[in-house]
Amino acid sequence: MSKRKPNKNKGPAIIDLDLDSSDLDSPISEFPCRFHRGERLKRKGKREYTKELRPPKDAKHAVSRKKEKLDSQAFDSKEKLGSEAFDRYFQNLWKNLSEDKRTSFTYLDCMWFSLYLQPSSRDKVLTWIKKKHIFSKKYVIVPIVCWSHWNLLIFCHFGESEQSETHKPCMLLLDSLENADPRRYEPDIRRFVLDIYKAEGRSETKDFIYRIPFLVPKVPQQRNDVECGNFVLYYINLFIEGAPENFSIEGGYPYFMTKNWFTPEGLECFCQQLYSSSE
Repeated sequence: MSKRKPNKNKGPAIIDLDLDSSDLDSPISEFPCRFHRGERLKRKGKREYTKELRPPKDAKHAVSRKKEKLDSQAFDSKEKLGSEAFDRYFQNLWKNLSEDKRTSFTYLDCMWFSLYLQPSSRDKVLTWIKKKHIFSKKYVIVPIVCWSHWNLLIFCHFGESEQSETHKPCMLLLDSLENADPRRYEPDIRRFVLDIYKAEGRSETKDFIYRIPFLVPKVPQQRNDVECGNFVLYYINLFIEGAPENFSIEGGYPYFMTKNWFTPEGLECFCQQLYSSSE
């Protein structure tokens, strides 16, 4: 029997990225946001976190067209934003900021918090954060995606001391799904912040860091199970536009961050404009 000749015209295998790597590792990512309204992930007493890692750069040619189509139509088709689509839209938003805003703000990558929760990646993430010089900025934007849900963490005045009369550090967590109990993130966020201070060689004590106010304002809520990423992008845009010169929990909080902060029509208009400018 003659041997079958190999097919020399066979191209590279297609990597279908319709599913994030979390879909391969944990069943929690199969559930939309509604799952988290009444459920907590429990696995033999240990919490599991979403693992959404980007594909290697040399695999770009193998990304399926189907995934590209889903990402580009995320706002129109109401698909939940994956980390790569979110980052693309966020970068487009960021590059259009004025120089004055860039002086006051910086941001952390949307995957860094979830990567920090993986012990093997923790030191690497803290090294990346040191390069962002967050203690020289008034505000630090920290998009978070955990348990297949997006929300927004903001560090305010982290470079200031507790004794400051006008610029006291605080943290804001903006969540479009308040029924899922946003404060469940607080223990991990405080450990995250403590490790950031330690990695920077700061003199603040653990007691000081655990006294930094952790605030969860009541903001507009998502209307379906997939638009949490869109809400976070709009939270970011509006917060950067309206952030006060001196954020204070005593003299104005919650400022504009209320349930009537924006309308569904405003959100839709923002999404369409951001999508169009990102093509």
